[in-house]
Amino acid sequence: MTAPSTYGLSSEARNLHWLLTNLVEEVPGLLSVAVVSSDGLLLLSSDPGRNAEARSGQRGPRGPKGSSADLATIVSGIGSLTVGAAKLMEFGGVKHTMVAMDEGSLFVMSISDGSLLGVHGSADCDMSVVAYHMALFVGRAGHVLTPELRSELRRSLETEAAGSAR
Repeated sequence: MTAPSTYGLSSEARNLHWLLTNLVEEVPGLLSVAVVSSDGLLLLSSDPGRNAEARSGQRGPRGPKGSSADLATIVSGIGSLTVGAAKLMEFGGVKHTMVAMDEGSLFVMSISDGSLLGVHGSADCDMSVVAYHMALFVGRAGHVLTPELRSELRRSLETEAAGSAR
């Protein structure tokens, strides 16, 4: 996973990038990580350069079809589905969702503003360690993820993807 450039970003945006990098480096078995806004837009990714590869048809070995944009789409869809299910069941808000598959796992955790943190892990990742570190990220990121910061992160990803496409 590559670290995105944080040049020219606000201290809050740089801090979120640092938190994401720390999550990826601290937890063995993570393949891809994405922060998605409440309206489904990718805000922060463990590997934003892969977005340009996905658009050009090139696929890498990691993440869902190699693209953090694909992970964002999946996370947004699962988040929407579970929120709808919670409303129908009248059990309150969704805190986290985990999907265990034969060769990996997907974890989705709500962030206080309606954004979602999604993590795609390998089959041998320790689910309790992943959940713990995701909760730390959410606790640290949730209070700073303002509308202004979401806009800044989105612009940053678009700039990074445009630079990778050249």
